[in-house]
Amino acid sequence: MEFQIEYWHWAVFGMLLMLAEILIPSFTIFWFGLGGLLMSLLLILMPGLGVSSQLVIWVVVSSLFALAWFMVFKPLMKDRTKAGIAREAIVGETGQVIRLPGANGRGRVRFTTPVLGDDEWDFICDQDVSLGDRVAIREMSGNTLIVDKR
Repeated sequence: MEFQIEYWHWAVFGMLLMLAEILIPSFTIFWFGLGGLLMSLLLILMPGLGVSSQLVIWVVVSSLFALAWFMVFKPLMKDRTKAGIAREAIVGETGQVIRLPGANGRGRVRFTTPVLGDDEWDFICDQDVSLGDRVAIREMSGNTLIVDKR
């Protein structure tokens, strides 16, 4: 009697691996579970596939999923803001004046990289500034930046 792997074996195996990710949070096992689910679908479409072919396809597809995650998608998801970083870390960041100070003495500055989670901030500057001038953060006062003209 020869053992034949059915599509539902792969489906159960894939789901168990994905559930194992809860206990072992490395986010690697998940991709092998996804490969198992994909192997299940492939076996529905091609029921005569041999066991050795199934294993090779599962290993290759799962490895490609894991490589794609770690080499392509994970780096794209990095948070490039400075949210949650101490206020001292933002000193020296430069931005461009997009609105001149009004009657209240506050203008608006835009940064190319978000500072403390936002790319536009109200600012106060002791010097005269014009639209498009570059300013650097000296300190922070509440929700307003105190800047110096560059």
